[in-house]
Amino acid sequence: MAVSVFDMFRVGIGPSSSHTVGPMKAGLSFVNFLRQTGDFDLVTRVRIELMGSLAATGRGHSTDTACLLGLIGERPETVNVDSVAQVISAIRSEQKLILGGSHTIAFD
Repeated sequence: MAVSVFDMFRVGIGPSSSHTVGPMKAGLSFVNFLRQTGDFDLVTRVRIELMGSLAATGRGHSTDTACLLGLIGERPETVNVDSVAQVISAIRSEQKLILGGSHTIAFD
């Protein structure tokens, strides 16, 4: 399998793309998995537990933001960085997360 330098290094949101690209992709991958298994509409709660350096520097490096963006269906390569603050603010103030862009669950 060939690996391009573009597969290894990607620019992401936040001060540290290494702490945002992976978590955003993981959130999106989780949503896609739920859809494939038929469990997507059954979800009422999602809990994210970060480990290692992601846990130690999560908020400071925007890992929490990236996780939320992935869960709502955003992709690192297409997310509108100019709207991120507004999207995250709405999630927190309305206490709702629209999982995969179509299924609303409570957010705390």
